[in-house]
Amino acid sequence: MNIRTDDKVIVLSGKDKGKEGKVLRADPKNNKVVVEGVNVATKHQAARKQGQEGGIIKVETPIYACKVMLICPKCGKPTRVAHTIGADGKKARVCKKCSATI
Repeated sequence: MNIRTDDKVIVLSGKDKGKEGKVLRADPKNNKVVVEGVNVATKHQAARKQGQEGGIIKVETPIYACKVMLICPKCGKPTRVAHTIGADGKKARVCKKCSATI
């Protein structure tokens, strides 16, 4: 999975197609990500403690990572991710459009 926490992504398909947001959580085991403001569900929550209020809250739910595309921080365009080995011997993510390291 090429998407990590705090990456900026755009949604490619579904009811939130075209929306952009920051990745709040990435789950590589299930190949899912939680994106800020995308795939929002309403949840009815009861009060758990004395003085705490219950009510209807909005929660972001996971979507498949294949339905989002990374936005390059340098060129600002959605891009596929390439991988290269840097001079220091570490693997790095690279934008395929502008060749900038992400």
